[in-house]
Amino acid sequence: MPPSISAFQAAYIGIEVLIALVSVPGNVLVIWAVKVNQALRDATFCFIVSLAVADVAVGALVIPLAILINIGPQTYFHTCLMVACPVLILTQSSILALLAIAVDRYLRVKIPLRYKTVVTPRRAVVAIIGCWILSFVVGLTPMFGWNNLSAVERAWLANGSVGEPVIKCQFEKVISMEYMVYFNFFVWVLPPLLLMVLIYLEVFYLIRKQLNKKVSASSGDPQKYYGKELKIAKSLALILFLFALSWLPLHILNCITLFCPSCHKPRLLMYIAIFLTHGNSAMNPIVYAFRIQKFRVTFLKIWNDHFRCQPAPPIDEDPPEERPDD
Repeated sequence: MPPSISAFQAAYIGIEVLIALVSVPGNVLVIWAVKVNQALRDATFCFIVSLAVADVAVGALVIPLAILINIGPQTYFHTCLMVACPVLILTQSSILALLAIAVDRYLRVKIPLRYKTVVTPRRAVVAIIGCWILSFVVGLTPMFGWNNLSAVERAWLANGSVGEPVIKCQFEKVISMEYMVYFNFFVWVLPPLLLMVLIYLEVFYLIRKQLNKKVSASSGDPQKYYGKELKIAKSLALILFLFALSWLPLHILNCITLFCPSCHKPRLLMYIAIFLTHGNSAMNPIVYAFRIQKFRVTFLKIWNDHFRCQPAPPIDEDPPEERPDD
């Protein structure tokens, strides 16, 4: 008999479905925009596509699995563990994509004359593949043994049961908080976030310095080149800020769970933290549309061409509106 769903759970499921319905089409639109606009084919936008792929997977895979976990079906331990791991993989992929984007923007302003010879499409693809491989390794670590199986087995055997434990599938039931805090947060989330903050601070410093000095750049127009870099850097730094704002509350709650087991965590607070993490996947396309003019123009062209059946004029691949004061 399937477990009954309370009104609170029904509200939770409704919000999760709404997030998925925004996240999946929005991020598919981002990928589509990069495909149709040649001006969105440099390394930064390749990393943005990788980030969008992870966000599509959050809406299409993680949110349905989160709803399943919330309902709490009875499953084998390792089945539940497999359900819990995808969110770890995709979170790590997002962090590494954001880090790659930050490094790319740094190189664009640090070595503008040599940038295209250093950051080649081949190297960008290799970096993206490397990020995903590392994300799978980090996210699947619980499947390799760092989980709560031993504690669950002790309770299972104490009840006189045999075979693989059957449990009510919940994230904290199968994923070790030591893994989540010491390994996932303290090694693979917090240090990259802090590193990205430092990188963007250096990017802004270099851009301001070059704008003040008006040093020659690869575009032949320092004000235009560095002004555009400043605007894009601000938009991408906003993406980073929203990611940190969305994910840090849940990681802080995990720290409280580990270091203060007796501390009470309001159920509503946990749900808000979960909504923030999933909702982050829907935020990025909105930021791109409002902050990056090339995306905005391409989104409108896709809308006009494929949904309104009113072909838009060809995309200007380097639109004049892309100015620092835009």
